[in-house]
Amino acid sequence: MSTTFALVSLIILLALIFDYTNGFHDAANSIATVVSTRVLSPGKAVALAAFFNFVAVFFVGTHVASTIGTGLIDIGRISEWVILAGLIGAITWNLITWYLGLPTSSSHALVGGYAGAAVAKSGFSVLLWNTWPKGWPGTLSFIVLSPTIGLVLGTSLMVLVAWIFRRAAPSRVDKLFRVLQVVSASLYSLSHGTNDAQKTMGIMLAALITGGVVAQGTAEPPYWVIFSAYTAIALGTLSGGWRIVKTMGTKITKLRPVGGFCAETGGAIAILFASSYGIPVSTTHTITGAIVGVGSTKRLSSVRWGVAGRIVWAWVLTIPAAASISALTYFMLSFLY
Repeated sequence: MSTTFALVSLIILLALIFDYTNGFHDAANSIATVVSTRVLSPGKAVALAAFFNFVAVFFVGTHVASTIGTGLIDIGRISEWVILAGLIGAITWNLITWYLGLPTSSSHALVGGYAGAAVAKSGFSVLLWNTWPKGWPGTLSFIVLSPTIGLVLGTSLMVLVAWIFRRAAPSRVDKLFRVLQVVSASLYSLSHGTNDAQKTMGIMLAALITGGVVAQGTAEPPYWVIFSAYTAIALGTLSGGWRIVKTMGTKITKLRPVGGFCAETGGAIAILFASSYGIPVSTTHTITGAIVGVGSTKRLSSVRWGVAGRIVWAWVLTIPAAASISALTYFMLSFLY
């Protein structure tokens, strides 16, 4: 077995481990609202989310995977060691924030780790800036745009629903939206899979290209890469992630089924739109913005802004923190070859 083949195999394994951690880290995105409103038990909610995470393999395509694999970094100037260091940095940051119960972005941990290791090897010129909406311009813009879009859609849907059902009895509205929230949670889990699983596919594609397993210029990951990535994220979602569920579902604002429906639907629409254009967005940012938007329609004081502020600081730190860990990891690995 050649060193290159062994290294590529290790990267594939670590990428799938990252995908798994992405699943349990971001399980809260899909199920926190439906659990906090007591529409579904935690076990049923997790099973629902995992199922639709995997079913997403049949939707949207691989546009996001192409962006991650070849649209962020000049792949001709990196090596398998860069990708390995990037994955280690992303996984490390994911585990740190999971332990602290912070709903940070696994997506930004991955792109931050990937970029940090690449810059450590080849300097800042290795980053690709001349692409829109894909690449770094779109990715960085959507750090701000995704929670904003989620907030606007969540708020708008909540106002619309309140107007449509303004004369209905609250008990009837609650009963209806307990059913509809199962639908919205399924839609959000589907959208989560269409974006997040593809990011790992992109990293695996980059490893296969740099290792010479597939040809330079390949844009579509092999089928085994696609299905293994979706399987890993679904299995990760099955494992839960209850620390972050508590933060997302109860600490930002108190939700009822109608609010959960509006937050999940608004977040899902935003993510599916981004996925169709190949933009790797943060599902965490998007759903958090939607939850804040729903909560603020009651009154601004109903949102726990201190918790929201703590989450925002974690967002700001994610890319530079993951990048720093990965850069340090790359320097340490460089002594091995």
